[in-house]
Amino acid sequence: METILIAVNVALAIILILLVLLQRSEGGALGLGLSQDNFASTRTVGNFLTKSTAVIATLFIISSISLVILSRGDLQETQSVLEKIEEEEDSTTPKIPESEK
Repeated sequence: METILIAVNVALAIILILLVLLQRSEGGALGLGLSQDNFASTRTVGNFLTKSTAVIATLFIISSISLVILSRGDLQETQSVLEKIEEEEDSTTPKIPESEK
């Protein structure tokens, strides 16, 4: 289940990257935007790309969150670092005495 979800997450990430790269630059900083000659058709394509980007981004976020939930379920015990240190200090193994200076 987790491997399928990872594959879906990677596929969504690649699709999201491609959709963002296909969108027209609104700032025009790079000068790679389409010309204004066919403004109506570019606006329609822009709306489609914008909506599809939003849908794919939402699916990507949902799949990422579900991956985190699945991976946290695999943890057998949650223990803080401080609790682990306290257990090590309380162990029954003999310790080397500290020298006083």
